[in-house]
Amino acid sequence: MEEYMLPCMNKKLFGVECMGCGTQRAAYMVSQGNFVDAFKMFPAIYTTILLFAFIFLHFVDKKRKYHKIIIFLAILNAVITVFAYIYKHINFNI
Repeated sequence: MEEYMLPCMNKKLFGVECMGCGTQRAAYMVSQGNFVDAFKMFPAIYTTILLFAFIFLHFVDKKRKYHKIIIFLAILNAVITVFAYIYKHINFNI
């Protein structure tokens, strides 16, 4: 499965991982049941999954309003992603 994953163009071109590096591998780990390893790979994986689930519900269930939940999850996801990126670069000197 890993041979079909898209490469990080930022890492290829500039040699530095982007903020989203590890998302595909983490999603694959979640699908395999490796929940702790997925979190270590990309800490925002669970908020990302929730975000996409609510976006899907937004398009399927027109009766309910999901705007506030989607906005909250998008902001939470961005905050977790930024802090995880900073933490990774400070502690691991990537």
